[in-house]
Amino acid sequence: MNAKPIHTSLCRFAGCMTGLAMLAAQAADGGIASGSTASHSIAFSNSYAGSDFRKVMVSNWQEIAVQAQKDGLVREAPVVSANNSASEQAAHIQDMIVNGVNAIVILAASDTALDGVIRDACNAGIVVVVMASLVTERCVYTVDYNWSAMGRVEIDYIAERLKGNGTLLEIRGIAGDATDKNISDGIRKAASDYPGLKFVKTVYGNWTASVARKEVALALPSLPNIDAVATQGGDGYGAAMAFKAAGRPLPIIVMGNRQDELALWKQERDANGYETVSVSASPSVSQVGFWVAQQILAGKQVPKFVEVPLVRIDAKDLDAWLATMPVGGAANPVYSQASVAAMIDAAIHNAAPPTPLPEITKQ
Repeated sequence: MNAKPIHTSLCRFAGCMTGLAMLAAQAADGGIASGSTASHSIAFSNSYAGSDFRKVMVSNWQEIAVQAQKDGLVREAPVVSANNSASEQAAHIQDMIVNGVNAIVILAASDTALDGVIRDACNAGIVVVVMASLVTERCVYTVDYNWSAMGRVEIDYIAERLKGNGTLLEIRGIAGDATDKNISDGIRKAASDYPGLKFVKTVYGNWTASVARKEVALALPSLPNIDAVATQGGDGYGAAMAFKAAGRPLPIIVMGNRQDELALWKQERDANGYETVSVSASPSVSQVGFWVAQQILAGKQVPKFVEVPLVRIDAKDLDAWLATMPVGGAANPVYSQASVAAMIDAAIHNAAPPTPLPEITKQ
């Protein structure tokens, strides 16, 4: 988005000359931008709400939106979820444009199918933030993870445990999804550094335990011994249940920060010393998307890409993180306005985003 819509909104509150002065000051300084956004609306267009992870993500958005309304930082912040349908999501976004929202945060169902309606939103002066997904339209701001780093964490850990040699199963997310491709590409790129690691099968688990369990169970009868399973999040528990049901020993399954996965890890650790690592995105990324949109509207200088830190859980942190999660929950660090402003500043200076720590939050 160009500076014109920000300039216009500032002029409404403080006069054009004062607004430009505020914008210049906020662009030069770090920290929280304080331009008034009390009369603004920030909408969330979510592609899919069928998993526990996405349900917590929506809940995180709603809770922070309610607080922001109480604090006079936003007029409203509605959320609408599609059924993993790009056409349905495009219709939702078009309705948001017609309703005159000031910003739209999008978790996109497709990297290309929403380009037209996103362009319409940008042309209407609406701030568009694409979160935890990608689109090819260039007018947007993007809030996302370094998915290559996720693949690197997984494969380096597996390679260290297996001394560089072993047979692997890969569980991917939703076929055709840009994030699924980015994570898988990161896994495969990291694995290319270890010629002794061999992938013998790939299945799609839709980031959901029940689907992953079914697909892994269907694949196992035709597979040799599996030493490790590379995952994308939400699929580790289902994979473990499939191995157990087949009477096979548990391989190294990289977990994805969900409560059921971590509880299984703890149970297996306490019973027989099972070891693994867990790494994933967090559902509270929706809070990052909200605050990035709010800070743009408030006049903060924001780069086109803001990196969100992945949450990595090692054995020493397992109990602390698990203590923060209700059944059906996930590792869910809180992202306040101040912490997201710091994340934005890190992006401006090409620095790594702050690492989240376990903290008890309502889910």
